[in-house]
Amino acid sequence: MPFVTIKFLEGRTDDQKKAVVKDVTEAVSKNLGAPKENIHVILEEMKKTDYGVAGVRKSDI
Repeated sequence: MPFVTIKFLEGRTDDQKKAVVKDVTEAVSKNLGAPKENIHVILEEMKKTDYGVAGVRKSDI
């Protein structure tokens, strides 16, 4: 039962999220031989105020 967690910054559309869930499920099923109904894809959307790189929040760029 594979679990895949994808973290990304806010701003993606619902269609983009649906597409990534579908594509990741397909890739995991193909490469690991897992049945699609056993593959869990978890999307974690982060606010730009809650993520920083090199000491600067993404919301401040």
